[in-house]
Amino acid sequence: MSRAERLIRGANGWWFLGPCGIARLRPGHLTVAGRLRPEAERRLRAQGLFTAAPPRSYSLTVLTSTGCNLGCGYCFQNTGQDGRGGYRPPRIARARLRSPAISDIVSFARRRMAEAGLDRLALLLAGGEPLLNPDGCRELLARAAGHGLAWAGLASNGTLLTPRLAGDLSALGLRTVQVTFDGDRADHDRIRGTRSGRATFDVVTANIAGTLGAAPLRWILRVNVSHRNQHGIEALIERLAGRLDPAACTMTFALVGDTGIGYRNRLSHSRDLAAVFGRWQRQALDAGFDLPRPRAHRPCQACSYPGGRYGAVVSADGTLASCWETAGRPEWAVGTVTGGYLPREELTGRWARCAAAHQHAGGDAAVRTFQDLVDAALLDYLDASGRLSSGGPPPASRNGPSARPHPRRPPARGD
Repeated sequence: MSRAERLIRGANGWWFLGPCGIARLRPGHLTVAGRLRPEAERRLRAQGLFTAAPPRSYSLTVLTSTGCNLGCGYCFQNTGQDGRGGYRPPRIARARLRSPAISDIVSFARRRMAEAGLDRLALLLAGGEPLLNPDGCRELLARAAGHGLAWAGLASNGTLLTPRLAGDLSALGLRTVQVTFDGDRADHDRIRGTRSGRATFDVVTANIAGTLGAAPLRWILRVNVSHRNQHGIEALIERLAGRLDPAACTMTFALVGDTGIGYRNRLSHSRDLAAVFGRWQRQALDAGFDLPRPRAHRPCQACSYPGGRYGAVVSADGTLASCWETAGRPEWAVGTVTGGYLPREELTGRWARCAAAHQHAGGDAAVRTFQDLVDAALLDYLDASGRLSSGGPPPASRNGPSARPHPRRPPARGD
């Protein structure tokens, strides 16, 4: 096995997660040391589960605005905490995407797609808050349509997305919107207020509900978890299920990393917390929300390939970054869309990977163990309820692993 595949232990056996699917394993498929037996590996390879498909689309993330109307303390674009304890932490420099930069970005993407042999484009509109610049979002989507735009998503705080704007963006190719919640209403409003201190929960939920009939968008509801909000997550799931259409939403749960300067999350990646995550996932599924299926380790198309072969992150002024966490920071710039990437020797010390800035108690090993426990619990529950694949679970094989393909899902970004 390579670093891409995963073997995780479930309640009644093991699960194999490969680049192209999931397989349920029986005890006889593994050695006493927990490794695949040769015959089991041959069967998995024959089913194509070890075969990683090459990227089909060029992945482009563009910050249409580096400003934000919220003041979240953990934001990776903060340069410090608000010394007065409010909602105005210092942030990266303001920049706004305009027509000249859009022309340069589209030309850059076209060149990079040709070099990679790709004719499809996956575009993510990000920020800051991208909808502080709605005209930039519209123009970028419209210009990208002529260059193989196959998918477009928006990572937004949801406070500015009106039904009319959602309809405009959807007509231009937008397909998904990711919005973050920080616990139930009281916790969310305390953590995720505007820079003037105003509450946002009711505004965001009303905006989502108002756009459900205005545009055929898929909603990704990211629930950030910290010691500040963990006790309100069950109430949040119930409240969102009552206010929104769960069938139009995918829900995810993420433990907040220490990405904001001076921010601390006291929750650790413990077995007890993994069991709580599993309970939340079951509650969300039973309420009608979709959940992303666990999968093998998958390289980021932007940061996993030095020099950005299959993807790029671009700030509003046309500066290139290796990942979304370092975009807008001059000290992490790796080139420009007009000049291209810096020479390889100059990228040393500037090329950061996604989540590299996150600090977690216990380190990477604790994070991996935690995620394995959470993913195993989800797979067990999906399998038991017949929801692991759209067609239901295939019959179990007495001799070989029982395989299922990976359902497709859009890329996600943390905030």
